[in-house]
Amino acid sequence: MPPEPIRQLRDLTRYRTTLTAERTREAQRLEKELEDAGIKLSSVATDILGVSGRAMLAALIAGEDDAVALAELAKGRMRPKIPQLVQALTGNFGAHHAFLCRLHLERIDQLSATIGELSARIEEQMRPFSHKLDQLQTIPGVAQAVAEVIVAETGADMSRFPSPGHLASWAGVCPGHHESAGKRKSGKTRHGDRWLCGALGTAAMAAARTRDTTYLGARYRRLAPRLGKKKAIVAVEHSILTAAWHMLTDDVDYHDLGGDYFARLDPERAMRRIVRQANALGYTVRFDPIQAA
Repeated sequence: MPPEPIRQLRDLTRYRTTLTAERTREAQRLEKELEDAGIKLSSVATDILGVSGRAMLAALIAGEDDAVALAELAKGRMRPKIPQLVQALTGNFGAHHAFLCRLHLERIDQLSATIGELSARIEEQMRPFSHKLDQLQTIPGVAQAVAEVIVAETGADMSRFPSPGHLASWAGVCPGHHESAGKRKSGKTRHGDRWLCGALGTAAMAAARTRDTTYLGARYRRLAPRLGKKKAIVAVEHSILTAAWHMLTDDVDYHDLGGDYFARLDPERAMRRIVRQANALGYTVRFDPIQAA
């Protein structure tokens, strides 16, 4: 059983995760209510709960039904999208929709306030682990909230895990290995710590969106075409957790291998891939070595 400070941290981070998921569901209910009224705000605004979105929603709930007037409430980078907003805000938003949307927004605000209070409490109790949090956040995709979950769920004590593989297996991001008569039966991941898995999934998706400058982004793009996006994300989760084990064990920051790691590891394979891509476009390729200056 982990010591009491770690158990308390787990209570806090897990409750925050639960409330964050509930806030996401409430936002989805709000969006569904808008779509029911023919309001397609999310097709234009990336975040309907941003400054511009909230201003438009408040006006809708207050009874404003002029799409042009609503679109004019756009701020900053949303201003160039006013013509699209006029179309998106033209619908049949009535008193019933206004009532439900008001309740959704109130619930979202309540959840946001509670999440903020929890985050402040977590930050206070994480002070003894501030150095480890800083280290973990050097991993691409690992934000503060994810780092806090890693610390809370593992206790930041890697002595419990003899190797990175043991940690990955415990967390549930290590593919199963079931064989019979020499045949591989399944590669599904085992059940593990769902709170840690959720946080790693968030980090892996963020890392997968990084450009070609990061190893994790390159790993995802290399595996996704062959294994599928879901399995590629699990592979990135495994890499993040492996890095975390080494960093917390050796007290070091993250060292990125670089987006060109796989090309350097197997140059011939990289060249074959370039040739295949060029051939598919109707071109031939010839490689000539660069002469040293």
